[in-house]
Order: sequence, then C-alpha cells, then structure tokens
Amino acid sequence: MSTGRLRTKKKACSSDQSPDSLPVRSSGRQVKKKAAEAADDDDEASEKKYRKCEKAGCTATCPVCFASAAERCAKNGYTSRWYHLSCGEHFCNECFDHYYRSHKDGYEKYTAWKRIWTSNGKSEPSPKAFMADQQLPYWVQCTKPECGKWRQLTKEIQLTPQIAKTYRCGMKLNNSTKTEGSDQCSMPEDLRVAEVSDHWWYSMLILPPLLKDSVAAPFLAAYYPDCVGMSPSCTSTNRLPGESNLVKLEHLKSVANVTVAGMNKYFQPFYQPNECGKALCVRPDVMELDELYEFPEYSRDPTMYLALRNLILALWYTNCKEALTPQKCIHHIIVRGLVRIRCVQEMERILYFMTRKGLINTGILSVSPDQYLLPKEYHNKSVIIVGAGAAGLAAGRQLHNFGIKVIVLEAKDRIGGRVWDDKTFTGVTVGRGAQIVNGCVNNPMALMCEQLGIKMHKLGEKCDLIQEGGRITDPTIDKRMDFHFNAILDVVSEWRKDKTQHQDVPLGEKIQEIYKAFIQESGIQFSELEEKVLQFHLSNLEYACGSNLSQVSARSWDHNEFFAQFAGDHTLLTVGYSTVIEKLAEGLDIRLNFPVQSIDYSGEEVQVTTADGTVWTTQKVLVTVPLALLQKNAIQFNPPLSEKKIKAINSLGAGVIEKIALQFPYRFWDSKIQGADFFGHVPPNSSQRGLFSVFYDMDPEGKESILMSVVTGDAVTTIKNLDDQQVLQQCMTVLRELFKEQEVPDPVKFFVTRWSNDPWLQMAYSFVKTGGSGEAYDMIAEDIQGKVFFAGEATNRHFPQTVTGAYLSGVREASKIAAF
Repeated sequence: MSTGRLRTKKKACSSDQSPDSLPVRSSGRQVKKKAAEAADDDDEASEKKYRKCEKAGCTATCPVCFASAAERCAKNGYTSRWYHLSCGEHFCNECFDHYYRSHKDGYEKYTAWKRIWTSNGKSEPSPKAFMADQQLPYWVQCTKPECGKWRQLTKEIQLTPQIAKTYRCGMKLNNSTKTEGSDQCSMPEDLRVAEVSDHWWYSMLILPPLLKDSVAAPFLAAYYPDCVGMSPSCTSTNRLPGESNLVKLEHLKSVANVTVAGMNKYFQPFYQPNECGKALCVRPDVMELDELYEFPEYSRDPTMYLALRNLILALWYTNCKEALTPQKCIHHIIVRGLVRIRCVQEMERILYFMTRKGLINTGILSVSPDQYLLPKEYHNKSVIIVGAGAAGLAAGRQLHNFGIKVIVLEAKDRIGGRVWDDKTFTGVTVGRGAQIVNGCVNNPMALMCEQLGIKMHKLGEKCDLIQEGGRITDPTIDKRMDFHFNAILDVVSEWRKDKTQHQDVPLGEKIQEIYKAFIQESGIQFSELEEKVLQFHLSNLEYACGSNLSQVSARSWDHNEFFAQFAGDHTLLTVGYSTVIEKLAEGLDIRLNFPVQSIDYSGEEVQVTTADGTVWTTQKVLVTVPLALLQKNAIQFNPPLSEKKIKAINSLGAGVIEKIALQFPYRFWDSKIQGADFFGHVPPNSSQRGLFSVFYDMDPEGKESILMSVVTGDAVTTIKNLDDQQVLQQCMTVLRELFKEQEVPDPVKFFVTRWSNDPWLQMAYSFVKTGGSGEAYDMIAEDIQGKVFFAGEATNRHFPQTVTGAYLSGVREASKIAAF
C-alpha cells in the first residue's frame, strides 16, 4: 500500500465534474496527458492530480478527507487511495497511515481503541471502524421549526443528547453560547444531506451505524454491543473490569430477570441470551418476522434497525406515562457521520410501526387531536366497535390515539363486559369478574398500573387445604397428590402427541382412565383423604378451564401453553380492573344501551343496525362480543359467516364460573390462616368438588373482613336454580365446617354472581371442547374482506380466558384496521 510519498501541488476539484471524467487508476504520465488535452478549458488543469473513490457506484466526484489527522492529509487533493465510508465520507491514505502505521503519531490512539473494541465487541476492529467510531464528524439538526437544516459539527465537538435537543444554526458549542449577528439558518445546507434520503445511499454505507450511550445499554449488558446496534467503544457498554467476556456473559445468563434501576421490575422487554418462553419479549439481536416483512431492506444486515428499535423500546419503558414521539427519540441517537441523518429518518418509520403494532405508545395513554400517534395518512378511516369490554375499549383507545374516528356501541348500561367491580363493600373493591393478574412480567396490565400509579399486590404461594371438620391437611399429603395430579397430566400430554382431532376424548375421561391404570399397575392405594385432595386439584383444573372436565378436550385443553406465557408474580388488582377499564374509556364516544342486531357488509361500506332500528354506516366494524353470543347468533351477518368460522365458533366452549363474596364483622380466619392470601377447601366427595374450593382474602392489608370464593364445574349447575340466600347458606355451611373449632359470624353483606344469566354475556371465558382445536381461536380472529374484524379473549390463541388476552386482541385488531 502506498504511503503517499508522491507529492503534487493540490487544487480543489470543482463539484460539477462528471464521475466518469477521470480513470480510476492512472500513472502520472497518463494524468499529464489528460490534463494537456483539457488545457483549453482550464489553464491550470495540468497541475491537478487526484484519484476518484474506487468504491463501485460511489457518487463522490472528488472525495474530501474528513479526518485531517496526518500532517500531509490530502484534504480534497491527491492521495494514492481513498477509503470509502459513505458516498459523502472518505479518508485519505495519508490519514490511514497516520493511525495504522506503528511509527506514526496516531498509532497509539488507534491501538488503545482497538483494545477496548476487541474486549467488548464481536466485529472486526478495522481502521474503517475506527474512523467511523472515532473520527467522523457529528451532524446535528437545527431545532428551529422553520429551519430544520442539518449542520456538520467541527471534529472536536462531541455530540450529546443535550446539544442535539437544543442546537440552533450558528450555535457556538465550545462555551455553549450562540453566535449573534447574521441569521445562520439562512445559510444553505450541505449538498450531501439531500443524498442521504435516497434509497441507494444506505446500500453504499460500508459499516452499519453503532449508537453511542444508547438508553438500551443497561438492558443489554449481556450482549456484544455491536450485535445489538451499539458501539463497543462506549463507556456505557463496557463490561465489568477484570472480567472476561465469557465470565460476564455466563454471569448475566444466570440472572433470570435483568432489571434497570428505578424501573418497574415487571418491565423486561428484551430476552437475555439463551432465555426463551417469556411473553411479549423481543430478541434484541434478531428481527421478528413482522419486522422483516415491514422492513425487508434490513434483512441482510439488521444492525441499524436493531439499534433504533432497541433504543425506542428502552425509551418507552423508561417513561411509559407519556407518548413517545420522534422528537423525544432524535436527541438520543448519538452516532457519527451522515448516517445519523438516515437514522433519524428511519427512526420515525420504525417508531410509527411499533406504535401501530402496540409495542409502544399503548395502555391508557390519552392524546389530544394535535398529538395523534400516527401520521395523517392513517386518519381517513371510521370504525364502529361492538362491545365496550376490555377488547373493545383497548381497540377504541388505540384507534382514537392513532387519529381514527371511533364509535363504541355497548348493549349493556355499563362498560367493562366481564370486568365488573363491586365497590359497595367497606374499604375494598371486589371483582364480580376478573381481579387477578396471572404473570406480571411484560403484562400490559402491569404497564397500565404503572401508568396509573397503582400498586399490585403480589399473591403469596401458601394455600393451606382445610378439611371439613376443621383440620389443616398435612402439607406432605398435598405435595404428594399434587405430584400425582401433575404426573397424570404429563401422561395426557404424552398420549396426545400423535392424536388427531377425531381421536380426541374428554379430559375428565382421559384423567380417570390414566388414574385407574396407575392404581392397577402400581398397586398403590390412596387413602380417603388423599382421594379428596386429588378432587381439590381437579376442581382447580375446572376453575382454569371454566367447565366440567367432561366437556374439555384432552388433546387441546392447554393449547396455549405451547406459546410463551406471562412469567413472574401473580397479583391481586386490589383497586379492581375497572380502574383500568374506565381510564381506557376516557374520551371515547361510547353509546350505552345500544345492542347490535345485524351487520351488513355486502356493500362498499358496512351498515350496523341496533335494536332501536338505528342504522350506523362505517368503513370498518370490530366485533368484540362474548363467544356465547356468537354461538347463539345474537348478531345477524350479511353475507352470513363462513362455514369455517361458524365451525370454529362452535368448537370452543363458553365456560362459566360464578363467585360469591362475603363481608364479615371481623376476620375470624386470621388465627388459622396466618397471613396467607387464600386457603383451600378439601371437598367431602367428588360431587361437591367445585363448591367453594378456594377462598380469597380480599384485603391484603388485613383491615377489612371480606372473603371471596368461586363455584366451578358441575357445582355451577347445582347453584343455578338456587336463589342468592340459598347459595349463601351453602357457603356458610362450608365455612363453619372449615372453622368448626370457633364461631363463624353471619356476614353483614354478600353478593352472588349470575354470569350465565346475563343476556349480553352468558359466560366467563372460553375453553376448547372435545374434538376442537386451539386453531379455532385464530379462525374466529380472521377478518372478513378487510371490513369486519373480531376481538375478545376467544380470539386470542396465545392468551385466552384473561382480561390481558382480551386487551391484547383489541390492540391486535386496532393494528390491523390501521394498516388496511
């Protein structure tokens, strides 16, 4: 490689020369010959010697060295070789030598950088990487709304978020004062800036941008920084001193939950290396399928996309109480060179995509019309949402925040659907419907609680099983039967592996068959108490399914367990889900007492007719009614739903559980239960196994005296024909048996739910019936002609049966509607 010893008189190359006007490589004699031929046009041309960039397709007619490091830097004149970083950024061979040759002044700086890069990063610490990471000047945009021009900072200026946030044209950054005098904004923008936006510019970039001091760094300390879009030379991405990469990585891999100081412990947006199975988590070093579909240009090298996506996610979880806008992200993009301009442009695209998908800017955010979360091209839609439950309100909130016109039609005289909180008990909210959050890590309910400043009460694991007669069951018996119960379910899992839907059998039948076979083969005889404890675990399974096990599919009863589920604590939402639901509904156009009777989507627009005869016209409609209403054809569709969709709707079961809550004059259970959040009731026989199997203490602070219990399985049918007072008497009989050694007072207040009798609900949550499949959830969720969409827990294959699942289905459909 030439050391640049050939010295020539340098003269600036005019900017209007054709890229093809000179050969790529020429001897001195050839250059002179060319210059002589052009003498008529330019008398001084014979003194000009220079080279073009050798990168094929580079548009730089006359490269200029940005480094100016070597004493004999070529500037914009001759060098034996130009090194290309982008179409507007090159450094000369003399500056290359200045850092790369061991006898040159810059060598020590280069080797010091190389040591840091090698210890932290995975990519090659090349001279080009050094120049891009350490020597390229920063570019910054003027923050005056009427200007917005990009300016190149001088080489010695280190860009910071504060500078990026406040920069104005002409600002002197050395002492943070502004230059007075002529309007610096009137100065023209560098011509190279316009090129950066062209589609081909990025393909000519030699190295992907690596962000410095990214907000994502604390989340991603277990990764090589350059594999997740960050610079390995940056102090915020340095590994622990004295530790090798391997040791540090192994240490971090062993930490299940990597949390960031001051952040909600339930926010874990990124998988750690070798971690899997955590819902709503992303791989920081890999693009997801929908991301690749949306941004195919990054499929070959996703580094830039990952850098920006990871930054956006980290910024959102750092402050989820305010909408994340492009303006809030821009000043956190710290990267050298013209590519920063491209990053800012791409960040806006990525941020809008992530907003539309509900990955950020979600929850109970409320935005004003001048702050809609998506650009104007998304606003020209109108949507009617049928149902104001969790799914309908989630979609309504998202679409409203996107800038799309929404009307919500609700049959009942209240919002919430199967979320219905009773606030008439002294000092405590009791959910007639859902109140527990199962798995809080990345759960959108945890996000919304953070946005609202609500504390979630972690439920303890202790659950004493009390027998009728008052004795607490020996924990070893409970553990033993729990082991056998799970072993039976493991055999069911093994059995179903090669079974088709036609070979399906009821789960209850399959459990009984396996249990009998085990007894015969092992010769083990369970005691009467052990048999009763097994019945308790079966009642818990019926609680989870919302049905007697004779109705449930043995092949698909836990179909969603094959997908990543929400990890972490189970919590009691002491303020009730309605607090979240009411906040989601704020500012939405919700019409109560408007049952929808028919949806006609045969024309250009969709016509929705309500029970009072009103016809509503809209572009799109989102149906979020409970599965039980779809099964009973409560809404007439024109054209009718396809056979495939109807079959899917009927292959799921509309599960029912009921609740009873009781307020007592004092906490009679405290001495026996000793601070546990719940206790179990061992049924006296299998026919009574779903009657009040678990009692929940509804006041974690232990001040109020309220218990809540559930009725599941066949017991639901048992109480259906009883009045509330008779159900209460049955419950009190059970409680007095469980606390036989003491006086159990009469309750001062109580309620019994009747979900199965509610004409607009008729169920609690869905399950897969025998012969059905988890695929039914996806089939019900399929839209019709881009006009009629479906949401609700029975359309969420990954998270059915939960408020979270319903909420996420609403977010999912809002994303689809916005994209159409």
